[in-house]
Amino acid sequence: MSNKKKRSWAEPYKIKMVEPVKMTTQEERQKAIRDAGYNTFLLRSEDVYIDLLTDSGTSAMSDRQWAGMMLGDEAYAGSRNFYHLEDAVREYYGYKHVVPTHQGRAAEHIISQLMIKEGDFIPGNMYFTTTKLHQELAGGTFVDVIIDEAHDPENEHPFKANIDLNKLENLIKEKGADKIPYVSMATTVNMAGGQPISLGNLKEVRELTQKYDIPIVHDMTRVAENAYFIQQREPGYENKSIKEIVIEICSLTDVATMSSKKDALVNIGGFLALNDDELFDKARNMVVIYEGLHTYGGMAGRDMEALSIGISESVDYDHIRARVGQVQYLGEKLIEMGVPIVKPIGSHGIFLNAKKILPHLSQDQLPAQSLAAALYLDSGVRAMERGVVSAGRNPETGEHNYPKLELVRLTIPRRVYTQAHMDVVAESVEAVYRNANEIKGLKFVYEPEYLRFFQSRFEVL
Repeated sequence: MSNKKKRSWAEPYKIKMVEPVKMTTQEERQKAIRDAGYNTFLLRSEDVYIDLLTDSGTSAMSDRQWAGMMLGDEAYAGSRNFYHLEDAVREYYGYKHVVPTHQGRAAEHIISQLMIKEGDFIPGNMYFTTTKLHQELAGGTFVDVIIDEAHDPENEHPFKANIDLNKLENLIKEKGADKIPYVSMATTVNMAGGQPISLGNLKEVRELTQKYDIPIVHDMTRVAENAYFIQQREPGYENKSIKEIVIEICSLTDVATMSSKKDALVNIGGFLALNDDELFDKARNMVVIYEGLHTYGGMAGRDMEALSIGISESVDYDHIRARVGQVQYLGEKLIEMGVPIVKPIGSHGIFLNAKKILPHLSQDQLPAQSLAAALYLDSGVRAMERGVVSAGRNPETGEHNYPKLELVRLTIPRRVYTQAHMDVVAESVEAVYRNANEIKGLKFVYEPEYLRFFQSRFEVL
């Protein structure tokens, strides 16, 4: 047995610009979280020390991307940057057509309106908030067909985003293939803790859907991170590059929605990618109504240029290893401290198991929301709830949806924080965990109709 010591590693970049952050007192944080209605989304960013609310649009761009911003062609029609983006999508993802949008949910809206009709059912590997809402607004019903292991935070299945083939085929047989406009497949699955799908499973899903002539719509927001897990965990892919694996994933799907604010390392932007000429023509027509001309779709030329460069950087092995590695670093520290988290450690964040940390609070007392507020109060670290508040209400009964997972997400922006920041986060989480019995539940005092987790306000019970 080798006694070789595991060597340390550092980020594959150096810092050449800094943004100062404000240090706050506990009294200041108490006022800030109370003024925000105990909703971390309503905090002012200037009152946040380490911002782990989301990895969406919060990444640091590279010098190449910033240089590309200076080459923005802001022509209303036919910007050269659009064609650079089109080339990047074709080279790195393999899709034939691209329709730019201002961000991912706009692509979700367009494809939902085009493909879903009233009374349809859309199977998927666990819901995502905006995706599910657009499917519902188009007249469809989302059906979760993810494997059961995904709903168990303690289960260490390496590919918890896998689709249960029996669940999927049973739904198709029960409702009829004509009632299934497409299968919604995400890489990775956010609500399950940033868990990946395996290529073996995706191939089986593809075979099944082709049998019934049902397309696959790919939420590819974090496809490079999923590819990294495949490279590390799935036999037969250890010698494949991230780029090769990404291309293979995309080749097994028909349509893709992309929030470029994650994997692709930009602060704004997204797109719809597809292969079918007729569907592309419809999408290109619809984007003009809701977003902008089909060669910019709500994005400035400079943003499309930064995006095309970010796509190429996202599949770089050193980058993706360090990106996922920083998440692993934080997760391993929390596990050593005994803090209950979703296992295995995911790709874009650590998900605290609020049910286990706050067993004295029922889901009606909003434990994940309460835990996120307590963490901010302790240290100024901003996280977000992924539990009953995010799950919303049943549109027919008006009752809360009660997900099996009640989580607080510590989402790590790309290329922004150092390992020292992760140490501070870990110590804060541990302190809150040790005093968890003192945390009180919350109740709604304001609730918007849609996507309530963004704007709801609460008060302490």
